[in-house]
Amino acid sequence: MHVPDGFINAPVSAAAGVVAAGAVAVSLRGARRELDERTAPLAGLVAAFIFAVQMLNFPVAAGTSGHLLGGALAAILVGPYTGVLCVTVVLLMQGILFADGGLTALGVNVLDMGIVTTVVAYALFRGLLGVLPRTRRSVTVASFVAALVSVPAAACAFTLIYWIGGTTDIPIGKVFTAMVGVHVLIGIGEAVITALTVGAVIAVRPDLVHGARGLTSSLKLRVDGELVDAPAPQPAAPAVAARSHRGIWAAGLVTALVLAGFVSYYASANPDGLEKVAADQGIDKKTEEHAAKDSPLADYGVKDVSDARLSGGLAGVIGVGATIVVGSGVFYVVRRRRTPDAPAPEKESV
Repeated sequence: MHVPDGFINAPVSAAAGVVAAGAVAVSLRGARRELDERTAPLAGLVAAFIFAVQMLNFPVAAGTSGHLLGGALAAILVGPYTGVLCVTVVLLMQGILFADGGLTALGVNVLDMGIVTTVVAYALFRGLLGVLPRTRRSVTVASFVAALVSVPAAACAFTLIYWIGGTTDIPIGKVFTAMVGVHVLIGIGEAVITALTVGAVIAVRPDLVHGARGLTSSLKLRVDGELVDAPAPQPAAPAVAARSHRGIWAAGLVTALVLAGFVSYYASANPDGLEKVAADQGIDKKTEEHAAKDSPLADYGVKDVSDARLSGGLAGVIGVGATIVVGSGVFYVVRRRRTPDAPAPEKESV
């Protein structure tokens, strides 16, 4: 759903940029409370993983594909404020290095793909956890539903922005119907990816899932025919916990590199939901060339590398590397700027 230059007029694009910048500033402050010794390293990895999975377009309908937006996944894994920053880093890398998503439309993309998806998904996720049983399975189910709804919510947000500042005269009802219709289908793929990823992390290190904290459910033992609470497990030694954390980080990085460097070659070549709707409805009549169209990595390929598989794979690996370096740097600085008297996040597990 990367909006290119020319879809939205300059005044509305600028206004969206101001709103997005304000939201990012708020997120920088909020992330200081979310990031700790566990989540700060994970946040950079989450951004890199989202970058990698966004390269994997999957078919959703005749001639249309979709890809992960990632707002729900990031918010649930590392918190809503940090999640906004994760998606923002991904969009910056894509726009600057890969000419994906217009530079003048960067504010629109951050607002639509980063802020709307994250806020809607996390609000729904927390609401569902309030009524579901306090179990790990409930976290996975809530992740699925939140991710599913976040994608058509972003489609509605784009439609609203287009209605206010679209550069072509297209009936807004047609745009709304087409955008929401195809993005409901894309939302199913988003939900599956999000639920599988959250479920996989919970199975190994539930304490690393921000959205699962505070859902402690004590084990029960049957003693003389009655259920009683089992003794609380002793926390792992710091050295053991550190090794486990490094193992998760390494496994996540390898997974992202494999997805971007190898699996992405087999992604669907069909236009994504927004591209398809834009072509069918005529929204793209005034699309402008990307300012970074001559980038050595434009269109997710390495310039002067003729082999398509190698070119795309190298571009994916470079993108994952750049995203994790930039993202980790941002989150390290945010973590370091945390005030000494700020309360540390509670160390709770599911």
